[in-house]
Amino acid sequence: MTRTALVTGGSRGVGQGVAAALVTAGWRVYVTSRHGTGPDGTVPLACDHTDDAQVADVFDRVAREAGGLDLLVNNAWAAPRGFGGFSDRFWERPVDDWDTLIEVGLRAHYVASVHAARLMVEAGSGLIASISSFGSRGHLHSVLYGMSKSALDKMAFDMGHELAGTGVTAVSLWLGLIRTELLLSLGVDEFAGFSLQRAEDPEFVGRVIAALADDPDLTDVNGHTLVTAELGARYGITNNDGTAPDSHRGAFGGGPLFPPAATEPGQPRESGEPRGEDVHG
Repeated sequence: MTRTALVTGGSRGVGQGVAAALVTAGWRVYVTSRHGTGPDGTVPLACDHTDDAQVADVFDRVAREAGGLDLLVNNAWAAPRGFGGFSDRFWERPVDDWDTLIEVGLRAHYVASVHAARLMVEAGSGLIASISSFGSRGHLHSVLYGMSKSALDKMAFDMGHELAGTGVTAVSLWLGLIRTELLLSLGVDEFAGFSLQRAEDPEFVGRVIAALADDPDLTDVNGHTLVTAELGARYGITNNDGTAPDSHRGAFGGGPLFPPAATEPGQPRESGEPRGEDVHG
């Protein structure tokens, strides 16, 4: 039986690579973008993720045509005015940066997750994966960027708590440096101190998500923040050229984020805590 995925913001960059990889893995893939475009083999849908009615229409169509949803990849994102403004300090930027970095970079993920959960809980299975980054651990780009990514991690953690026992899993994914077409066009060997040779292809991220969705122990990581490079190593997944991407965990201080590293003395571990190797971010 063909499974169905929805990738928000799937017309370019990470979303495009994820959607393409899922198509290759045999998924039926819907993608959203403002202009209704997407990679070959997908079902592209026009959607402004700041418009709740348009988002609801997307999920209604997916449910009507596919009969349900097995995977949501929250990837929609919008840059603030003047992307180069990320080199400015927060008080030097217009406050309406909030409208893109929080409204699209966070709220849109929550709204999509609500609709996905309604379909998935009824079916008793599914995966909600939100694209986050190491910007929730250390300063990266801007104050609002870090706020949105930290909130995505906590969102997945709390959703996981409320989804426990439903068969539906919510995770947040920390991506490393991504070899997008834009980044590769710069002709540099490293970016922000990280090697492009050991960065992640967008399709790598998609293959990791597909493998995660297939993991028989998926519910064990419900509510967790996971590092895509480390999941790739666990599942034996590499970039398009066969290289294994580096995890940036150490560069951003190491250690876990969600779930908490330990419980209070005498208290049991939360359901969903991983057994064996620690892979959460």
